[in-house]
Amino acid sequence: MRKFNTHTLGIAQGSIVLFSDYQHDGVMWTGKGAREFRHVVTFDEPFLAPPMVQVGISMFDFDRETNQRADISAELITREGFAIVFRTWNDTRVARIRADWTAFGEVHSEDDWVIE
Repeated sequence: MRKFNTHTLGIAQGSIVLFSDYQHDGVMWTGKGAREFRHVVTFDEPFLAPPMVQVGISMFDFDRETNQRADISAELITREGFAIVFRTWNDTRVARIRADWTAFGEVHSEDDWVIE
């Protein structure tokens, strides 16, 4: 369990179309084998420490002729941002993916004292 040391909890969220590979015959649509796509997200404001990040697929478009294989995760989480990582493998053909994300963590408060 993660416990926060402050009463100020920040929540950042977003939604992004990671790719639309069917439009330009990209590797997720035409490729085979292990494939990976990364998108770096930068928070509007930094957290005090790396936040907890949840990523999910909110829209998908797969070819119906192949198995639907997908893995999505958040990696390289820092105070300033993280990377959304989408992976597929074998003969799966992915036309497009949209990912939604939410980050929870401690943020500065107006009541925090700054001692220099």
